[in-house]
Amino acid sequence: MSGQQAPQSRVFVELVPWADQGRENYLPSGGETLPGLRRPLSSAQTQTATREVHVSGTAEVSATPDRAQVVVQMSSTKEAAAEAKKSVCRRLDYITQTLEQQGVQSENVTVTKDFQRVENAYHMEAEVCITFTEFGKMQNICNFLVEKLDSSVVISQPQFYHTAGSIENLRRQACVVAVENAWRKAQEVCNLVGQTLGKPLLIKEEEMKEWEGQIDDHQSSRLSGSLTVQQKIKSATIHAASKVFITFEVKGREKKKNHI
Repeated sequence: MSGQQAPQSRVFVELVPWADQGRENYLPSGGETLPGLRRPLSSAQTQTATREVHVSGTAEVSATPDRAQVVVQMSSTKEAAAEAKKSVCRRLDYITQTLEQQGVQSENVTVTKDFQRVENAYHMEAEVCITFTEFGKMQNICNFLVEKLDSSVVISQPQFYHTAGSIENLRRQACVVAVENAWRKAQEVCNLVGQTLGKPLLIKEEEMKEWEGQIDDHQSSRLSGSLTVQQKIKSATIHAASKVFITFEVKGREKKKNHI
């Protein structure tokens, strides 16, 4: 039984730097077209071909809150309007003087008053809202007011938060540190293979995430307000994570010239 002779197979492989243009057909000497191969660069183009290293970098940074707000409330109900006002204003003046003596700026203090008739008496309420940037000073002032005014005032638990500027700074810091980490990685890779790292050709932030700090699981049942100040600060701490992708140019190391 005679069979047909199998056609001859030809394989053509060549490793060359490829041009940056679109994929082209390469014509070997026999004339067959090999699709998917691009025309190799000339010797002049080979010398100027850009070599690249692609790396990613990540970073995670955090920032504790930079502001805290405390509200001090006081009230009085008297048959005489003057007596109700006098009782509240006396405590109010004491609080504002204490804040001034402790160096709290007036722009960080807001005072509101409310006076109304309640059945056969007069009722007056006052509220002092204080914004602190120094948490140690905040604790000292609150402890002092509790000691001096006792139950005649109600001091709220501090509410910690971040200003818009501090959050934006945190985002920038995360991105910058991620870029620095990617640069160090590319530098080490080039050193390992005996090359020199060149300028960045592309820097792209691929992902940015933010989240608030969480307290430990065994403390979750204490969220009703019994957390300590440090636990509240930890819970209000914001974390930011950034992931970047960078393409660097790679340069060959220059050969040292021998001087005679």
